[in-house]
Amino acid sequence: MTTPSTALRLSTDPVPLGKSGTYVFPIAWGMWRLARADGKDDIGAVIARIEAALEAGITLFDTADIYGCDAALGFGGAEVLLGKALALRPDLRERMVIATKGGIVLGTPYDSSSAYLARALDASLDRLGLPWVELYQIHRRDFLAHPRDVATALAAMVESGKVRSVGVSNYSPAETDALQAFLPFPLVSTQPEFSAARPAPLFDGTLDQAMARDFAVLAWSPLARGRLVDRDHPASALIAKQGERFGADAAAAALSWVMAHPSRAIPIVGSQTPERILAARDAYKVEWTATEWYAVLQASLGEPLP
Repeated sequence: MTTPSTALRLSTDPVPLGKSGTYVFPIAWGMWRLARADGKDDIGAVIARIEAALEAGITLFDTADIYGCDAALGFGGAEVLLGKALALRPDLRERMVIATKGGIVLGTPYDSSSAYLARALDASLDRLGLPWVELYQIHRRDFLAHPRDVATALAAMVESGKVRSVGVSNYSPAETDALQAFLPFPLVSTQPEFSAARPAPLFDGTLDQAMARDFAVLAWSPLARGRLVDRDHPASALIAKQGERFGADAAAAALSWVMAHPSRAIPIVGSQTPERILAARDAYKVEWTATEWYAVLQASLGEPLP
């Protein structure tokens, strides 16, 4: 017996940033490509991007100390640019929830020792020109750091008032559990790569853990580095078709596919074009039935679900 599928409609209601007490818009904006490769960075253009994000309703702004390492500014470049923008326009800060990350060290490649993380946070705040940020995340797991020591560093950040809450990025559920076991307060976020082209968090327990523990899911690369927009993926045609049905483009449809999951994943828009940042709101035009949503997943997997 079959029953008609009910449309999965997205809500613009703010979503909780875990158990932090902070609520954010269900789409975020990320800065991993904020710094220009040629070094011709324009602070006015940076401010225009921030204003476009705010106009779209976005409140969560995601950066990291490593962002900019492949551009002329180098390590810390994105934080430097954001800091300069906020120095020129301090009025923007009160409308922003700022998240940054640390723990990746060029040439090492990871360091989550207590001493390093303390220095990394201070360096990030200095570049940002801020006394504190709402969220600090460990960017990637350091296999040589005991989770107890990582927890000690994170607890000190919160106790100092330099960080309001903490989370993890690119952590497995087991790694997240190990860190949580040594923390005196809950982690509030997990930041996996999640898109129709990379559905692994659906299967590896990341999203299940997030729902069980009330973690905010910050989904990076929701367009799979453009593959879902350029139709360079088996699921991209279905995504584009769904967008067209509702008067939206493939990018908006790809965001909506991520957001339709009950974990209420927050996709991080990576575009550095104000018009494209504003267009992210078109994700709310797109609806999915369960049949349509699963069709995209099965196209991505290349086989039917059991």
